Amino acid sequence: MFDPDFDLFLDIVEAGSISAAARSRGMSTAALSKRLARLEERLSVRLLHRTTRRLALTQAGRDLHHALLPMRASLLAAEERLSGRHELVRGRLRISAPTSFGRMHIVPMLPSFLAQYPEVQLAIELSDEFVDLLDGGCDLAIRIGARIGAGLVGHRLGTSHRVLCAAPSYLADFGVPGLLSDLRRHRILATTEQIPWELDGPDGTVIHQGRSHIETNSSEVVRELALGGCGIALRSLWDVRDALKMGHLRRVLPQYQGSQDVGIFAVHAPTPAVPARIGAMINHIRAKFDQGDTSA
Repeated sequence: MFDPDFDLFLDIVEAGSISAAARSRGMSTAALSKRLARLEERLSVRLLHRTTRRLALTQAGRDLHHALLPMRASLLAAEERLSGRHELVRGRLRISAPTSFGRMHIVPMLPSFLAQYPEVQLAIELSDEFVDLLDGGCDLAIRIGARIGAGLVGHRLGTSHRVLCAAPSYLADFGVPGLLSDLRRHRILATTEQIPWELDGPDGTVIHQGRSHIETNSSEVVRELALGGCGIALRSLWDVRDALKMGHLRRVLPQYQGSQDVGIFAVHAPTPAVPARIGAMINHIRAKFDQGDTSA
């Protein structure tokens, strides 16, 4: 059995405040605060800094939180397997997805999933940072890349086809490149993590070194800059297909495209039996992809 005071501590961290955790548990804030104080006394450490505006973990609190999350996740998974509840699609499901892709393609899939599985409590975070799936804080992540990460289980959902493109206004001002080497004389747009570009072309894979005309860590910023005529970008078709159709962007150097090794994956930590809610979400996303609800 998981220590109830440890469970209380995790609930406080997840809720973001003692009062919010107390409301979710149907307890008074004073009673929950006393329980937390007893835990800190038992461990002889301060776990949280309390202020009127926010709650912050101490270093000891961060260490305990990091240690407890995978322990609780393992215990819950074992309990589900033993009781047979892993067959039921229910419980809390925490998902992480890239900001643009999540907003455009994952979030629109959620209403139909919840209509089919009303006993699932969803929590979704949109971020271009990779979450740690091994610490138990997140159940499922959507990742776009050539690799899923060591020690993880990945389900390939599709290929992220990427093309070089620019706004007509940029091409009118700077010309249309005819050769890959012409890119050296052009303004390219990319996030700090995307350069160099790895491109598949007529003669195989080539690497284009370069520097983004504008520095940013945001893929959405790159897209808006390309639409605004600031340069040439390497963008996923799921992100710019409509802009290409409407003429807001034009493909350049169409004989080149992003590496086909870049896939779209649903990723989770290894587990003896995948909980039904995770399996149901993976199948739901894959079915939507197969139906053409999203274009990679």
